[in-house]
Amino acid sequence: QVQLVESGGGLVQPGGSLRLSCAASGFPFSRYAMRWYRQAPGNERELVAIIFSSGVLTKYADSVKGRFTISRDDAKKMMYLQMDSLKSEDTAVYYCNLGLDNVNYWGQGTQVTVSS
Repeated sequence: QVQLVESGGGLVQPGGSLRLSCAASGFPFSRYAMRWYRQAPGNERELVAIIFSSGVLTKYADSVKGRFTISRDDAKKMMYLQMDSLKSEDTAVYYCNLGLDNVNYWGQGTQVTVSS
């Protein structure tokens, strides 16, 4: 069965950096696009970044463009989100996402808090 497990969240000061990881299993990881979403309290879940199966093509929300970098390691079945120049508005629970056969799969999420 599909499993997605996020890690790497925590408390960081504004301007700091964090690297999130998503460990995937139960499906042919290299064949699928993967996504990072986030959800702040009182807000809808929003798409942060996508990385396609090639690993070359990526897309970002305007709010994180130039500060976040999505990547993947197909051999390890891992996806990453490098977050730099963090702002208070980046505070949210971050989720790893897979769309497979018209089903959305989610991890449990990892909390990122940006605060001084």
